Amino acid sequence: MTDREPLLDPAFDPAAMRKQYQAEGLAEQDLATRPMDQFARWFEDAARAALHGTLYEPNAMVVSTADAAGRPSSRTVLMKQFDSDGFVFYTNYDSRKGRELADNPHIALLFPWHPLSRQVIVTGTARRTGRDETAAYFRTRPHGSQLGAWASTQSSVVASRAALDTAFADLEARYPDGEQVPVPPHWGGFRVVPETIEFWQGRLNRLHDRLRYTARPEGTWKVERLSP
Repeated sequence: MTDREPLLDPAFDPAAMRKQYQAEGLAEQDLATRPMDQFARWFEDAARAALHGTLYEPNAMVVSTADAAGRPSSRTVLMKQFDSDGFVFYTNYDSRKGRELADNPHIALLFPWHPLSRQVIVTGTARRTGRDETAAYFRTRPHGSQLGAWASTQSSVVASRAALDTAFADLEARYPDGEQVPVPPHWGGFRVVPETIEFWQGRLNRLHDRLRYTARPEGTWKVERLSP
């Protein structure tokens, strides 16, 4: 074994960081029949925790995609809608995740609700939302966020921060506050249709509860308990 120069003060050694999860357990009989109904229950808990200041951005989720060669990438985005058909987020279709989903629609989502000792892990496929749905959401965004969707060619190399700010200022002059900003043709939503949804509840001694819904071809869901 080679000696490696430590990068951290020993007081901040991640191997020594341990937290015992004391949360109440998750039992099969307590689950909703459909996973999106169960997600709604947990999301309400997360949103309530956010109102009380104990959880930040409950709709933040880690989105993982892979390119045509199977090389993965992850980033955090905001989930903007969920319903019986799945989860919706919006992005630049020319971004890295947009390009990867065009080649490989398989996707994973992770909602990391650490203050609640909970996670929700989703696997499925992503498809673009319709332009009417995209436009309806785009109109709800703050004016500056609408301009930002035009100013940023997401995931591409930009010469400097000044260049980005200049592009935004030019758009701000063209579309002043109160004037309608057109929906960028390269920007829109993805709806993630789940194939599996796992509900993870932290428990004492790392014996966590993990209950996973798996979609059946006839439209029902199978629930299995996974070892922690």
